[in-house]
Amino acid sequence: MAVTERVWAALTALVKLEDKVERHSANLKAHQEKIEGLTERVIRLEVTLEILMRASEHKRLN
Repeated sequence: MAVTERVWAALTALVKLEDKVERHSANLKAHQEKIEGLTERVIRLEVTLEILMRASEHKRLN
């Protein structure tokens, strides 16, 4: 009987672990998408800043 209980406990733990891994995987995917979105925004801000700085520099020279 003790062997059956240990096997059952191990299977139960395995199912719980699988559920945790799936939830963490979903969270990781959501975080990755958020990071990629923020990266895109930073790139757009850098380009805008570069354009404004060059326009300001050009205006000063003329």
